[in-house]
Amino acid sequence: MTNKSNSKTTVLMASLAGTTIEFFDFYIYANAAILVFPHLFFPESSPTTQMLQSLATFAVAFFARPLGSAFFGHFGDKIGRKATLVAALLTMGLSTIMIGLLPSYQSVGILAPILLVLCRFGQGFGLGGEWGGAVLLAVENAPKGQRAWFGMFPQLGAPLGLLMSGGIFLILSEMLSKEDFLDFGWRIPFIASAVLIAIGLYIRLKISETPEFIKASKNKKLHQNVPIANIFKEQKLPLFLAAFTGIATFGIFYLMTVFIAGWSIQHLNFTDEEFLVIQLYSILFFAGMIPISAYFADKLTPRKMMVGTSFFILVFGLFLEEVINIHSIGLMMTLFIGMALMGLTYGPLGTMLSNVFPTEVRYTGASLSFNLSGILGASFAPFIALWLANNFGFDYVGYYLSLMGFLSLIAAYYSKEKS
Repeated sequence: MTNKSNSKTTVLMASLAGTTIEFFDFYIYANAAILVFPHLFFPESSPTTQMLQSLATFAVAFFARPLGSAFFGHFGDKIGRKATLVAALLTMGLSTIMIGLLPSYQSVGILAPILLVLCRFGQGFGLGGEWGGAVLLAVENAPKGQRAWFGMFPQLGAPLGLLMSGGIFLILSEMLSKEDFLDFGWRIPFIASAVLIAIGLYIRLKISETPEFIKASKNKKLHQNVPIANIFKEQKLPLFLAAFTGIATFGIFYLMTVFIAGWSIQHLNFTDEEFLVIQLYSILFFAGMIPISAYFADKLTPRKMMVGTSFFILVFGLFLEEVINIHSIGLMMTLFIGMALMGLTYGPLGTMLSNVFPTEVRYTGASLSFNLSGILGASFAPFIALWLANNFGFDYVGYYLSLMGFLSLIAAYYSKEKS
């Protein structure tokens, strides 16, 4: 295996561009799951049931992601990071484009939500292989002492993808009538993602393999290795702790985006456009905290940053109801604080998860733990939060968030970084 040296700029752009596109695709589904899909794919239910059914399809991707982690992780650890990243990007991208072409329930009946679920599964399967490879592309090319800083760049793809997805939905909702938006406007972001995918593939194809993988590939054991079997045989405890470390990261994000979106529109009397504007501003707090957390993670360690931020998430959950009920600015304060905490925990997460696994199983281990965190912390988080708020009161949503913060704190504290 030859090694053509990757420039820092190429590496960082390749990791950032890919995750931005992947998360854009993933988040436009989240927006559509709140604003569009309840009406088009579940029209025969009550408004609350429509929302719950739509959120259930949203959760499908989180169960597909570990499968994608195992599949793409196997090839990423066996044949290399580059080819695997290209395949993951194509899987995610084609699934997203197909969602934009789906018929509605009115056209084909029950087949419509079935096809929606299949496409959502494809999104999750592709993203399951994308994230870990993008983080390793950055971290395994990082100079000594800058692993967290390099590992930050693929993490920036999340706020950028969210900013782009929220922005395009806001523009379309402003330009089109509600009828036109529900008729065809919502399809535009899904189909237009084809352009972004082409750009991402072009950048990805220009990179070469990472130095750490090339070094590991000279070991005969790598070629005999079955990464997923190795993980469950020799890395069970690191996998368990890593998966629980990310619970609060996923939980706070999807409570601050998907759940709060539906709650603010249905119970706080915000319009779709008003919420999207506040959300777009909150993303700036998310993005701004990622480089800050990465800087301190290199100074302290990613693990210590995760412990500290998990504690603050725990505290935030205890006061969530009081914050959101602050007169006139409660929703804004909730999103700004929540997304800032999200940035602080998300920035060092990728580097930490890659640090706890050895090179020969790192793609599989980092990807699998990240996506298991998604199942535990996010897959049903909007669903559970809505159920808690409706049956016990909004304060229980905060307690739910605090529980996730506590679990992440304990898991991060007992994790051991190998790099």
